[in-house]
Amino acid sequence: MSRPPEHHEALALLAAEAARARSGAGRLVVLRGATGTGRTTVLEAAAEDAAAHGMRVLRARCSPGDAGVPFGAVLQLFGPVEESADPADSEREQASRLWHLLRAHAEQAPLLVAVDDVHLADAPSHRWLVESARHIGRLELPVLLVLTERSQYDLEPPAPGFTHTLSPALVRTLTLTPLTADSAARRVRSAFPDAPVPWVDSCVRAAAGNPLLLRALLDDLSAGPHPTVPASTAALYPGAYPAAVSWWLDSAGPATAEVARALAVLDEGWEEETRLAARHARTRKAPGITDPLPTGANVFRAAHATGEPSANGTPDRYGTSEPPGTALPDATAHPPAPATYAPSPNGTAGPYGAAGAGGGADVGIGLPATAAVAGGCMISSSEGLAELLAELAGADAPRVAGWLTAMTGLGVLRPDSDGRLRYAHPLLRDAVLVGVPAQRRSAAHGQAAEAMLHRGTPVEAVARQLLLAGPVGQPWAPAVLQDAVLLALRDDRPREAVALLRRALQEPLPDDRRQRLLTELGSLEYADRQPSRSIGHLYEALRLPGASPDRVRTAVALGTALAGRGRTRAAVDVLRMVDGQLEGRPDLVRALQTASALLSDQDQAVRREVYRWLCDTAEHSPELVGTAGQALLVRYASSAGLTSAEEAMGRIRALLAEPADPLTEPFLIGTAAAVAQWADELGDAERLVERGLAGLRPGLLHPMHEALLNTRGDIAAARADHAALLSVPLPPVTVPTNTHAHALIALVETGRHTEARHLADRFDLRGVPDNWELNRFLYARGVVCAATGDPTGALHDFLECGRRQSAREVVSPVVTPWRTAAAECRLVLGHPREALALAEEELRLARVWNTPRTVARALRVLGTATGGRRGLDLTEEAVRLLRGAPPGTELDLTAALIAYGRGLTATGDRTRAREALREAAELSEHLGATRLRTQADEALRGTGARRTAAPQTGSAALTASERRIAQLAAEGRTNAEIAQLLHLARRTVETHLTSAYRKLGIRRRSELTAVLNEAGGKAR
Repeated sequence: MSRPPEHHEALALLAAEAARARSGAGRLVVLRGATGTGRTTVLEAAAEDAAAHGMRVLRARCSPGDAGVPFGAVLQLFGPVEESADPADSEREQASRLWHLLRAHAEQAPLLVAVDDVHLADAPSHRWLVESARHIGRLELPVLLVLTERSQYDLEPPAPGFTHTLSPALVRTLTLTPLTADSAARRVRSAFPDAPVPWVDSCVRAAAGNPLLLRALLDDLSAGPHPTVPASTAALYPGAYPAAVSWWLDSAGPATAEVARALAVLDEGWEEETRLAARHARTRKAPGITDPLPTGANVFRAAHATGEPSANGTPDRYGTSEPPGTALPDATAHPPAPATYAPSPNGTAGPYGAAGAGGGADVGIGLPATAAVAGGCMISSSEGLAELLAELAGADAPRVAGWLTAMTGLGVLRPDSDGRLRYAHPLLRDAVLVGVPAQRRSAAHGQAAEAMLHRGTPVEAVARQLLLAGPVGQPWAPAVLQDAVLLALRDDRPREAVALLRRALQEPLPDDRRQRLLTELGSLEYADRQPSRSIGHLYEALRLPGASPDRVRTAVALGTALAGRGRTRAAVDVLRMVDGQLEGRPDLVRALQTASALLSDQDQAVRREVYRWLCDTAEHSPELVGTAGQALLVRYASSAGLTSAEEAMGRIRALLAEPADPLTEPFLIGTAAAVAQWADELGDAERLVERGLAGLRPGLLHPMHEALLNTRGDIAAARADHAALLSVPLPPVTVPTNTHAHALIALVETGRHTEARHLADRFDLRGVPDNWELNRFLYARGVVCAATGDPTGALHDFLECGRRQSAREVVSPVVTPWRTAAAECRLVLGHPREALALAEEELRLARVWNTPRTVARALRVLGTATGGRRGLDLTEEAVRLLRGAPPGTELDLTAALIAYGRGLTATGDRTRAREALREAAELSEHLGATRLRTQADEALRGTGARRTAAPQTGSAALTASERRIAQLAAEGRTNAEIAQLLHLARRTVETHLTSAYRKLGIRRRSELTAVLNEAGGKAR
C-alpha cells in the first residue's frame, strides 16, 4: 500500500535534512503527531532512505517499561558498549562517554539517529538527547537526529515537550495530520477495489482519519465477508481494530480513557434515540381515515380538526366548546400523588419540586411541546457536554472541553444533526467500550441519566439513557420514563412508548401504579400487533389491586383486546366479573355494561343476549342504563327499522345535552356520531368523531376508538371521498375489516376493478368471526362481483349479507342496502318479480328511516324494476329528493340521474334524457366516479348523443356547470347564493368549484376573475 499524501511533506523534509547532514551540517528534526497518525512509519521510511544513501542508522524505541533504566534509550542506539561503565560513575560521566561514542560513529560515516516515542524515554536519556541536539547544531557534525514525539490533547496536563529548552534555530518540527476523507477512501479502495461507496464511507468514518485504526480495520475486514461495516467489534476477526483502539486509549492515559468511555455511554443513548426514530419512520403510516390507537398525536390532531370549536370559541350543537387557546385535556384523571421529580416549565427534567399528576399514567405535569428536544438542549453544545462528561468521569470541565475540540479536529468525533458530538462511527464507539462489563456499562447509563436529570436535560434524553440502564431504584426514574411515554405518544411514536413502559416496569413500583402502567403497556402492545403480550399484561394488571376507575379502564381495555381476537364471550365475562366487584359505584357499573353492549357487536349470539338485557333494564330501571346505554338503544332501534332519523337524532341531541359520566361519555359521543352519519348529518357526525377521539385517553385501549374511526370511514364513504378511503393503509390482517370493505367499493367506483378483485380474493371467509364487519365485507365483495360481470356471485354475497344482518336484527337499509343491490342483480339475471319484492321491502324500510338518501336509493331501484311510466315517476321522485338532500349525497344523485335518463330514453323523451345524463356525467367526473361516468356515457350513446373527449386542464376543460358556477363566484357571489340561484345543493357548488380550481390551476377565489377574463380574451 502506497504512503498516504499526509506523510509526503514529512518524508521530503527528512530527505532534505539527511542530505544536509551528509554534507556536514547536522540538525535535530522532531516529528509530532497524535497516536496512530504514522510517526513510526515515517521514521522507518526515513531510516531506509538514509541507509540507501550511505548513512549509518542508529535506532532506539522508547517505552514505558524502560523508564526506570538510566540511559536505556541511548544504549539501544549503540548496542553492547565495549567499554564497561562503572556503576559508580555520575550521570555526567556516563553522558560524556556516550557522546564521545556518538562522535566516533560519526567520524566513520554520516549518521541518522532515529529515536521513536522520545516522550517515553528515561530521564537521563532525555537529557542526553537534548544536550546532543545542542552539540550537533553547534559543531556541525554529519549527524541527523530524528525524534518522534506524541502530541495529543489528553485530560492530564502534558509534560513539557522535547524542544522546550532548545533554541528554535536548532530544531525543525513537523506535526503529522490525520488522513483526509479522500486519502482514507483511496486506501480502502486499494484493499477492496469493488467495495460500494457506502461501505467505503463507513470504513473512513470508523477509522476517524487515523492510519493505525484504518490499517487494523482493513485487516479485520479482509479476514471474512462483511456486506456492511459492522457496528459491533464482536463481528471482527481477528480483532486488530479493537486492539488498536484499546492501545490508542491506553496511550491517552486513564483519565482520558474514562472520559472517552463516558462519552461512549452517552452516545449509546443517542444511538437508541436514532434507532427508535428510524423504526418510527419505517412504520409510520400515511395519513388517512384510521389511526392505530388514540395516541397523543392523534388526540392533538383530533382536537384541532375541522368541525371542532370555531375561532371565537362558540359552542357547536352538541355542547359547549372550550375557548380558543384552551390546552388539551390532561391525560390523567386522578389526584396528584407525591414523588420526587417534576418536569420544569420549559420541558426539561428537574431534580427538585413536587411530583406531577399521578393516577392514570402517573406522569408528572404533562410537558409542553417545547420539551421534545431530540438530544437535549443542555448537551447539544460542547460546553454543556463537557460539563456533563466532567461530572460523570470526575474530570476537569475545561480540560474535557479541550479534549472534545481536539477529537473533533482529529475526526474521532463528529457533530450529529442535533449538534451533539458523537463518535464518527458506531464501531468506534463500541471499540471504546470493549472490556467494560455489561453490568458496569448499565450502571454508567444510570449514572448518566441521573447527572443529565440534575443538569436539566429534557426528559426524553434522560429516558433514553435509562432504557440502557438497569433498575435505578429511585423514585425519579419511573417518573422520567412515564413523562417520556407521554411525549412519545404525543409525537405518535407508540413503539418507543412501549419500550419506555417496559423499562419503567423494571423499577420498584407500588401495586396501584404498576397496575396502571401494565394497562397502558398492554394497550400499546395490542396496537403494535402483539396481542398475546397485550392480553397477558392486561390480565396481570386486572389481578393487581387498584382504584376502581383504574380497574374499569383495565377491564375495558382487556375486553377490547379479547373481542378483537374473536373472543367476545370472554370479553363480556371479564367485564361482568369486574362489574360484580363494584358495589356502590353505579357510574362504573354503567360504563362496564355499555362497553359490554358495544363489544357484543362482534358476536351475533352475545349481541342478542346483551341487548335483550339492555332493553329490559331500560324499560324497568332506566337509571341503571345511563345516557350512553340509552344512546346505544337508539342506535339499536335505528338499525332495527323501529325509528326515523328525525326521531333518533332528536333523542340523541337530548342525551348529549344531559350530564355524562367521564367513563361513559366516549360511548355516548361515539354512538351519537354513528347515528348522525346514518341520518346524513355528516358535518355533525364528523365533529362528534373528532370530539370523541380528542376525549379518549392517550395510549389506552378503548373500544370506542375503533368505532369512531369506522364512523370516520363511513362518513368519507357517504361523501364518496374515494381518495381518502384509498389513502388508508390496509391493516395486515387475515380477516376482513370495515376498512377493506370501503376500499373495495372505492376501487370499484374509481374503475380499478382488477385491484378490487385481487383484494376481495385475498380473504378466505371460512372461520372468520361472525361479526358486523364480515357483513360489510360481503356487501362490498358483492359490489365487486356485480361490477366485474358476475351477477350470480354478487347476488349470493348480497343475500348472505342480508341473512346475517337479519339474524342480528339489523334490517334498516341505512346500515347496508343489500336489498336494492340484490334487486339489481335479480334484474340482470332476468328475475324481475323477485327484484320488485326486494325493492318494495327496501322502500318500506327506507320510509321508516326517511332520509333522502335511503328513500331515493330504494325509489331508483324500484323504478328501474317497475319500468314504464310508473317506473319513470319513481326515478324522477328519487332525483327530486336528492336535489334537496344534505351535502354528501352527490354520488346517489348521479346514480338516480342515470336511472332517470334511461327511463326517459325508454319512453322516447331523448332530449330530457340527454340533459339528465349529461348532468350525471359531469357529476361523476367531479366525484372521480369512473364507474358511474362510464354508465352515463353508455346511456348517452343510447340517446344518440356523442361525448367528445374534453381537455383535462385550462378554461376549455370546464364543463358548462363548472363555468357558470365559476363565473358567478368570480362576480362575488357566495356559495350559498349560487346554490340558491341555480337550485343546487351547496355541496354540489363546492364540488364544481373545487374541480374548476384544479383545471384552471388556481388556489384562491380571487384568482377566478383574471383567469376567466384571460380565457375570454383568447376565445375572442
